[in-house]
Order: sequence, then structure tokens, then C-alpha cells
Amino acid sequence: MPLALEGKKAIVAEVSEAAKGALSVVVADSRGVTVGKMTDLRKQARENGVELRVVRNTLARRALEGTQWECLNESFVGPTLLAFSTDHPGAAARLFKEFAKTEQNFEVKALAYEGELIPAADIDRLATLPTYNEAIAKLMSVMKEASAGKLVRTLAALRDQKQEEAA
Repeated sequence: MPLALEGKKAIVAEVSEAAKGALSVVVADSRGVTVGKMTDLRKQARENGVELRVVRNTLARRALEGTQWECLNESFVGPTLLAFSTDHPGAAARLFKEFAKTEQNFEVKALAYEGELIPAADIDRLATLPTYNEAIAKLMSVMKEASAGKLVRTLAALRDQKQEEAA
């Protein structure tokens, strides 16, 4: 059933608004995935700060026109599922990568981050980005190791100095 003009305008406005607040966008094809699996994916997406939209290709092109996500226009072929990451740039990529492991019919078409088109084969570029808490934990461990190493060197220098004084 064709959409009325007002319905199309509303969809374009909604997708455009989601795109404005997105940190990254992932485009996928979900043909052949069961409704139950898609419902699970949508639930996981909500929990991870990812907004999913199934949009007609022409409406998606219009919605992303003039935004940094316009580079994705070439990937709008066939059924299109758009995922907008709002909390963390790698959230949608990580979610889709895990989902594709169990669903053979699910295919990631392309990704975009900061206006750069990323081929689907390079999904790990976004999927492996650490979250804020993971990055802080890594930084703290590096700082801890650096300070512990400095303490060990200081103690070794003191030991050497005491041995020289004793000799």
C-alpha cells in the first residue's frame, strides 16, 4: 500500500532527526531473518542505545541528504535496515556483528563514522572501539603499570646505592 505524501514527510523527518543525533550509522539487509529474531535484535538495540529503522531507500536518501551520512547513499539497494548509534559509536556495529554470527541471512552492507564510508568488511574498525568505561579502565591500568615500574626502578636504585656504600 503506497504511503501518502504526509506519511513520507513524517518518515523522512524522523530518520533525519535520528541521523542528527547519531555518532555512527550501520546499514544492513535483514531479508530472511525471522520476526522473532528481529524483535530480539530491536530489544538489544534499545538496551545499547541504538535506534533501528526500516526505511524505503528513496526516503532514506532524502532523510540523509545534506548530512555527514550522505556517503551511505550507494548502499541503499534492496531492503534497508538503518541503525543509528546514539550512546557509543561502535554500539550498532558491535550489535550487528554479534547478530550476524548467529543469523546467516543477516548482512551488513556498509557503515559510516564521522562522514567516512566504511566497507562492511571493515566492521571491526567500529565494533572493537572501546566504550568509555573500557577506555578509562585501560588508561588506569597503563598508569598503574607505569607508576609501579617507576617504584621498582627507584627501589632498585636505592638497593644499588646501599650495596655500594656497604662495599
